[in-house]
Amino acid sequence: MDYRERDLRKEPELYRVGRGEQGVLLVQPYKAEILPHWRFATPDAARESSEKIYAMFLDYLAADDFVGADMARKFLQMGFTRSRRYANHKGGKKYDGPVPDDKKGQSGAHGRAELPRQPEDPVKAESARIFKAKWDEAEAHEEYAAMKKEWKAKYG
Repeated sequence: MDYRERDLRKEPELYRVGRGEQGVLLVQPYKAEILPHWRFATPDAARESSEKIYAMFLDYLAADDFVGADMARKFLQMGFTRSRRYANHKGGKKYDGPVPDDKKGQSGAHGRAELPRQPEDPVKAESARIFKAKWDEAEAHEEYAAMKKEWKAKYG
């Protein structure tokens, strides 16, 4: 299903939790709502961003909007993973060569070699720690965990 063409606030039953960050840059209208707040270049930016996105996560939970809450959780996770990538690889490029056209938007190396890790960038590493703390907080939220379990039982 092409999430980009659907409004999952109007059709939430079409949403599948997926693995990790899967769909984070596709699911509308949440991408449009959350992405403008997603920043990780500096610890200050990461702190402000992760706090705003976590507040959105709580707002989605309060509105009984599991899809929105899960998308906010995914943006927190992506803040961590992208910060770590930039901490380990100058310029954020992890793999050598272009992504094959048929694999664009999918995670993994797809047969490409991982570039050597650089000395850790302490600024990006701190940004990663900030996002990881908020991501963990979201994952541990009891109401979110219950909603996720119920969602998976109902929709798979």
